[in-house]
Amino acid sequence: MKIAVTGLNNTDNPAPGVPVIRALRDRWPDSLHVVGLLYDALEPGAYLADVADANYMIPYPSAGLEQLFTRISSIHEVEKFDIIIPTLDSELNGFIKLAPRLAALGIKLFLPTEDQLRLRSKDKLVDFCSAHGIIVPRNVLATSVQDLYTIAQEFEYPVAIKGIFYDAAIVNNLDEAIAAFRRMQAKWGLPVVVQEFIAGDEYNVCALGDGARTIGAVAMKKLYVTDKGKGWSGITINDPALLEIAQKTIAALQWRGGIELEFIRERETNSYYLLEINPRFPAWVYLAVGAGQNLPAALVDLITGAAVTPFEKYSVGKMFVRYSWDHITDIAQFESLTVHGALRHG
Repeated sequence: MKIAVTGLNNTDNPAPGVPVIRALRDRWPDSLHVVGLLYDALEPGAYLADVADANYMIPYPSAGLEQLFTRISSIHEVEKFDIIIPTLDSELNGFIKLAPRLAALGIKLFLPTEDQLRLRSKDKLVDFCSAHGIIVPRNVLATSVQDLYTIAQEFEYPVAIKGIFYDAAIVNNLDEAIAAFRRMQAKWGLPVVVQEFIAGDEYNVCALGDGARTIGAVAMKKLYVTDKGKGWSGITINDPALLEIAQKTIAALQWRGGIELEFIRERETNSYYLLEINPRFPAWVYLAVGAGQNLPAALVDLITGAAVTPFEKYSVGKMFVRYSWDHITDIAQFESLTVHGALRHG
């Protein structure tokens, strides 16, 4: 089986590609050929021989669908992969649009529809949650700096300023809000989301939906959070209320594919507020594998039409602790990616 995976960035803001590949290799240790699809020649996963067997540069989503399709077609002529697993929010809309053309080449994907993707977006989250009885922080959409002057009328500081695809900053006054707005706008475009700040502990759920059912779901509490808001350590927990919200969300969206739900548990009431719905597996997805639910492998089963039985349980008390190390390589590998757009191992 030959599978292409995007998102091999593994820095302090890690993408899900490397842990997804680790999960697949756990399931198929001797019968899997992995192709890494890279947006940057310095994505660390590309240089690790035990991650992807071959790596190729592809154009950023902003380059347009035709360039992306042409590049993937040319890579497919060499690698003949059967499946693509996109792992980044910003690329999903493009892959959804290209899915029929890729299917004509023999390349399978398992993705939500454009409507499903839109329903869970940050600018639609309050409407979705209100319609399904899920508690969510209040937010407003800012399309200009002038909109920020009304924050004090809507919320008390601090507030969260969020990019439409990624990134968030907690700000304590108008000056900090304007600086964060400009940074989010420059990186991710408009609108920028201004969200009520809820004090509490952070919890996440990693799950997989088949378009109707929840195939699996694992809940964890963040133990250590970086200055970018990324969980650097976490532990699996058993909380039926948290898992019930995840199952309700997947059913309401009729979600197809991996998904992550981010929550804050408010300290005074212990209520769970749903902060975000991310339309792909998270970078901590390998914790789910370690707890007994290999969700990326189950995704491949859904793609290939294999029988899939929903997971019923997982191990509680499993921890992940993320770490970094210096991988030594040669300039020739970097040149291979920057000059030829490809790097093969073995």
